[in-house]
Amino acid sequence: MGRRLRFRGEGRHKVDGKGRVSIPASFRRVLEAGDPDWTDGLSPNFVIVYGDHRRKYLECYTIEEMEKVEDRISGMPRGSQKRRLLERLFSTQSVTTSVDDTGRIVLPARLREKIGIEGEAYFASNVDTFQIWHPETYEAELDATENYLDELPADFDPLQLLDEEEEEA
Repeated sequence: MGRRLRFRGEGRHKVDGKGRVSIPASFRRVLEAGDPDWTDGLSPNFVIVYGDHRRKYLECYTIEEMEKVEDRISGMPRGSQKRRLLERLFSTQSVTTSVDDTGRIVLPARLREKIGIEGEAYFASNVDTFQIWHPETYEAELDATENYLDELPADFDPLQLLDEEEEEA
C-alpha cells in the first residue's frame, strides 16, 4: 500500500462572477487519490458540507473520507435524534462537485452567500479535509489561534497536544 496523501498548505484564490475558483494544485492530487472512481483524464469528485450554521467556512471531504463519515452515521440507530442530525448535516446539506480540467470548481451562489465569499476565497488544509473561508474571516480566526499560542509558555511544544489527546483516549 502506498503513502496516503493529506491536505497541506493554504492559499488565497480569486472567485469570478460565476463562482468559479481554482483549487490549490496540491489539494487536487489528494482529491484524485481520495476518489475511487477517478482515473487519469477524469475530474475528481469531492463533497462540500455546508449545513452547520455555526461554521464560518465550508468543509470539503474527499469521496473516501465522506464515505467513512456516512458509514459511521449508517451504523447509528435509525431514527435516533443524533443520526437524523448527522444525516441532515452531512447528507442533506452537502453537495458533490468536481474539479474541472482547468483545476477549478464552481461554488454555488448559496454556498458563497453562506460564508460571504465575493471576489476571493481562502483555502486552508485540515489534514483529512480542507476548508473554504472568506479571507478576512480566516485571518480573524488565525489571529485568535495566534493569541492562544502567545499565552502558552515559550518552550511549549505543540506536539504535546497529541500526547494529551492520547492520555484522554
